[in-house]
Amino acid sequence: MDELLWWQRGVIYQVYPRSFQDSDGDGIGDLAGIARRLDHLVSLGVDALWLSPIQPSPMADFGYDVADYCGVDPIFGTLAQFDALVAEAHRRGLRVILDFVPNHSSDQHPWFRESRSGRSSAWRDWYVWRDPAPDGGPPNNWLSHFGGSAWEWDAASGQYYLHSFLKQQPDLNWRNPAVREAMKAVLRFWLERGVDGFRVDVIWLLIKDAQFRDNPVNEAWRHGHPPRDRLLDLYGADQPEVHAVIAELRQVIDEYPDRLMIGEIYLPVPRLVAYYGEGLRGAHLPFNFQLITAPWQAEGIARIIREYEAALPRGGWPNWVLGNHDQPRIASRVGGAQARVAAMLLLTLRGTPTLYYGDEIGMLDVPVPPDRVRDPAERNQPGLGLGRDPQRSPMLWDETPGAGFTSGEPWLPLGATPPVSALEGDADSILHLYRRLIALRGQDAVLVNGAIDAVAAEGDVLRFRRFLDGEERWVLLNLGAAPARVAWPPGELLLSTLPDRVPGRMDGGAELRGHEGVILRGAA
Repeated sequence: MDELLWWQRGVIYQVYPRSFQDSDGDGIGDLAGIARRLDHLVSLGVDALWLSPIQPSPMADFGYDVADYCGVDPIFGTLAQFDALVAEAHRRGLRVILDFVPNHSSDQHPWFRESRSGRSSAWRDWYVWRDPAPDGGPPNNWLSHFGGSAWEWDAASGQYYLHSFLKQQPDLNWRNPAVREAMKAVLRFWLERGVDGFRVDVIWLLIKDAQFRDNPVNEAWRHGHPPRDRLLDLYGADQPEVHAVIAELRQVIDEYPDRLMIGEIYLPVPRLVAYYGEGLRGAHLPFNFQLITAPWQAEGIARIIREYEAALPRGGWPNWVLGNHDQPRIASRVGGAQARVAAMLLLTLRGTPTLYYGDEIGMLDVPVPPDRVRDPAERNQPGLGLGRDPQRSPMLWDETPGAGFTSGEPWLPLGATPPVSALEGDADSILHLYRRLIALRGQDAVLVNGAIDAVAAEGDVLRFRRFLDGEERWVLLNLGAAPARVAWPPGELLLSTLPDRVPGRMDGGAELRGHEGVILRGAA
């Protein structure tokens, strides 16, 4: 295990800063609040803290519309408080990963203000501007992720600018070398402050088709699906030239020792793994979101594991994610009983696991009444269930009116899941299960660095083997509610998701109860 890098050995924990801990009573989480809760991360056993955007922003998309890449929004605090957070995290042995949002800026960023000042501006080519189509309409048929055309008309200059998301989020032109150099300087700014790595937002969108061709129609689209899926995004994303750009960013990361680059990529596996880059000079970890989008069914998940492992480039390190700020929470997707099984799956698969804050207490998506909806994905496309507010609700720390999150009015409604304080005293709780799983993984070289094989499904039971240097671990997970009798090699039970199964010797073959997962040490 000593030969592995920290991000290969470790567990990453994502914090959505608005929702983790408020320190000043304004109902919005902040850096000082996060610093107060670092001991929770230490007790959980994770190794790295990943922060969603904290940079200055008009908050049209809650920080993903950046107005200054080298600062901290006053809502969250100051650069000095960020430095203090990094220092406190490092003192506790925690790494700090920062969100980097390079595909687009805010329309309030000085770069875009200058670019929008006229066609002759020296900054014009920093963004993607195009003349109208012959009929006066948008240059092509590309659609925004948040609904409607991806083009916004600028009457003053008689051109359209591209925005893959909100019109307040104009896309930067990554074909412009000046843009690339400016963004490299941003990376160095944060690296010099001690940041241990970056999660790069929508990294597969950075380069667009040079000819700006129309996207083809998606014949499989049906009413009720997201409007943007009416077209296949053949030309607005995943262009071959993007890999050279990512390699340039990786080169900057590699100027600093022991740093990490994660890429956010929603693509099928054969295209996803290309983002490791030629010679593994791309993203260290192209995020693997398959467990987020897959039906919770044993055969399907077994197939996902096998296909992903087979597709990885030689030397490419795998990773797995159960939830994030854009997707419904795992406990809401699979139910509370299966959330325990999901935790065991995530923390026993080969590769780096990433947790989303609150999953360790089984937090559920929180219903948000129409008058409290904040997310532009829902406000722009109501009724389609695309809103992300439910999974961004505040962390539940205790049973006080503000759940220990705030002394004021929380920016989103609070959930009803039992809080950390209630679970601390229950040794059988999901919180303690997460701690046991993370501790077991951290001390077991087989679970961290071992190979994986024998991935199969038997009815509702998913099973696989981890092995290293003659040692083996078997993981058996019942993804159903009914008991299932399955065969396994004789060995020692290390951990069950159900607390009343006592660790010890187990003969080959036994009954897994409904919603039970077990980890076995193979017989010597």
